[in-house]
Amino acid sequence: MRLDVKPILAVGETPGGIRRVGVVTGGAFGGERLSGTVLDGGSDWQTVRSDASVLLDVRLVLRTGEGELIGMSYRGLRAGPPEVLRRIDAGEAVDPSAYYFRICPVFETASADFGWLNRIVSVGTGLRTSAGPIYSVFEVL
Repeated sequence: MRLDVKPILAVGETPGGIRRVGVVTGGAFGGERLSGTVLDGGSDWQTVRSDASVLLDVRLVLRTGEGELIGMSYRGLRAGPPEVLRRIDAGEAVDPSAYYFRICPVFETASADFGWLNRIVSVGTGLRTSAGPIYSVFEVL
């Protein structure tokens, strides 16, 4: 799954940490059992912690190729050496093996065809590009 994200909005230092928000304008996803597009209007609420790691709180709406809607939310963590995280924040291409980027997605849909998503646990790995993140998401069996 690839997300297109507008430049990050820096809310600033809050009592809970440094708050940033990424507005998701679209994207695409594809795999063995479903594919489609990420709809405009999602958001990525980030908290930058004192150790420079970033907590993610994301909500998206996916539309399958068949026209079915799926809500996707996930919490995640991106962490690594401070210099690597600074390079990512500056929009540089950084080898994903140089940092830790994991997510725990949850899905919700009314679709009979994709109802199996309501009953799975999944995890994902990510990498950050200047346009937005790219994820590989896996069902835990």
